[in-house]
Amino acid sequence: MQATRLLRTGDIRTVEAPVPQPGPGELLIKVEAAGICGTDRHLFKGEFPSVPGKILGHEFSGIIVDAGDTGMDLGARVTCDPNTWCGACAQCLRGRVNLCQNNIATGIHRDGGFAEYCAFPAAKAVVLPAGLDPLHGAFCEPLACTLHGMDIGAAQAGERVLVIGGGVIGLMAVQIARLAGAEVGLLTHSAAKQGLGRELGADHAVGDAQLVREIWPDGADLVVECAGVAATVAQAPSLARTGGRVVVLGVLPQGEQVPIEPFDLLFREVQMHFSFLNPFTHARAAAMIANGSIIVAPLVSRSIPLDQAAAAIASPPPKGEVRAIVVPR
Repeated sequence: MQATRLLRTGDIRTVEAPVPQPGPGELLIKVEAAGICGTDRHLFKGEFPSVPGKILGHEFSGIIVDAGDTGMDLGARVTCDPNTWCGACAQCLRGRVNLCQNNIATGIHRDGGFAEYCAFPAAKAVVLPAGLDPLHGAFCEPLACTLHGMDIGAAQAGERVLVIGGGVIGLMAVQIARLAGAEVGLLTHSAAKQGLGRELGADHAVGDAQLVREIWPDGADLVVECAGVAATVAQAPSLARTGGRVVVLGVLPQGEQVPIEPFDLLFREVQMHFSFLNPFTHARAAAMIANGSIIVAPLVSRSIPLDQAAAAIASPPPKGEVRAIVVPR
């Protein structure tokens, strides 16, 4: 089969690989769709820790072609929660499984979904409707991560929620905030993403922070940073109201630092939170995509064959792109 491996920092290739053999408790999945995430580009650049030589791809879904001893149905479409917690470390025992000290992440620590087939733990597979568009299953993982961040932010009906960044996480956050009954603003430089944000439920979509201040002079109750850019992380507290809160969902390169003003955070008592991974949210995400609560079709910017995945990951995304989906042939 074809598979896209990160051999080392800066060296990613689509190569021939053996079809994996599922072990006890594992499924063999024929991959239908796998999303290219910003984390994949961080991995390529060495800005996020990984195991060299692994097949990348942690946002994927597919069809079960070998159920082994799992009892799951052959032919079922599943979405794959990539994180396998140990259940025994101090963080797991506290219920903070996303902080597991021994987490095995598919597509980072073990072979992932940028391949024709993937062996995957059955316990981490969530069944999707047979009639769901195959591309849509690849959005369950990013939605699960977004749900965790929005759970932390706890948007309430009638509040003002500002989402910074018009990528896939930001446009999902807009929809979740809208479902919560909030007045929603989107801040992104991309005019195309501003338009898409309005279509998906944003009341305001602008390209400059000063325009946000004109719309909401007192600031937002909740600011959700989804761009993963140092400048917007630093800017986020200034756009929150006194007594407001900030959640950082965007992933910055390892080692990058951001200036903040503790005096301002202290005297305005602005809460600043960070959100990591998808603890207990993947099944919720799958259900929301399956029932249409979250709309993902407009988030597909392009689909590409597997032999173009390495080049796509090694290159910056084209201007205006929300999500590229790899479709193995």
